[in-house]
Amino acid sequence: MTNIEMPESKKSLDTPVLFLVFNRIDTVKQVFASIRQARPPRLYIASDGARESVTGEQKKVDSVRDYIASNIDWECDVKTLYRNNNLGCKKAVSSAITWFFSNEEMGIILEDDCLPSQSFYWYCEELLEKYKDNKQIMHIAGMTYVEHPSDMNNYSYHFVRVGGIWGWASWKRAWDLYELEMESYPQAKEENIFDDLFVGESAIKKTYINWFDQAYGNTHTWDFQWTYTKIINNSINIMPAVNLVKNIGHGTLDATHTLSDDGVYSKMALKNLDFPLKHPRFIVVDRLFNDMNFRFNVRRTFKSLFYHSIEFLFPKFLVKHLKILKKSFRKSASI
Repeated sequence: MTNIEMPESKKSLDTPVLFLVFNRIDTVKQVFASIRQARPPRLYIASDGARESVTGEQKKVDSVRDYIASNIDWECDVKTLYRNNNLGCKKAVSSAITWFFSNEEMGIILEDDCLPSQSFYWYCEELLEKYKDNKQIMHIAGMTYVEHPSDMNNYSYHFVRVGGIWGWASWKRAWDLYELEMESYPQAKEENIFDDLFVGESAIKKTYINWFDQAYGNTHTWDFQWTYTKIINNSINIMPAVNLVKNIGHGTLDATHTLSDDGVYSKMALKNLDFPLKHPRFIVVDRLFNDMNFRFNVRRTFKSLFYHSIEFLFPKFLVKHLKILKKSFRKSASI
């Protein structure tokens, strides 16, 4: 795969983009620069409201909104969903995606810390169109953790069971199935449907059930519910052969869930795909590619496990103070 900017046959992007932002101007500037280069014809901007309990956050939220508005310098239809009150990650993100798909049949979703390469946009656009009528496919991921060790066919992407949400694309037909509250989860467990879905994959099944147990009934996540929706609909999804998105938000003070500055993700290389894309002949899960990426994603250091756990157990203000203490300790240790 060579580092090209976009397919030569494409003069402009035709696909809409949803940009999910909050209070991090530093990461917003980087991701918006990528969006600005791609020049989507329709840009949806969703911003949660500031938390009353966080001093100075309203100013940060306003600065993000003002920055984007003042830097849209291409011909573009702009729609905004600016919340006056803070809904939290679960409702703010999920409702923004629902709003997006109430206006569009398909599109690209980027959070404010997910930096894509340029080919990400045209990769999503081509595959959104190619598979728009294939209900078996619900999700196009932008991030790949581990490249295929023996990709003899040199495919541009592979089919996997789920696919990550740090830069992705989908269709209204798929999002309409989304279960924010995982209403069917008790019945799914009672009927042991995961036994049939994960035949021969007991370790993977155990991991997903653990995630779903945490997500069911909680008030602050939206993404595990999307993973659950895809799995219970037995979908096949797409992951690129090389990594097209880099998470640049790990370890920042204003991060919501990427609390640990885990180099496993922050040091991942950002690449581009060659065009025209080379499509797999068969729509089946590539078990080797799927399992390698799944195991990489769930492999965590003690540090990242620690932060992942406390975000479920402790108030956000305590998490933030722990991060401040960690940074202070680093500074004093370097003196």
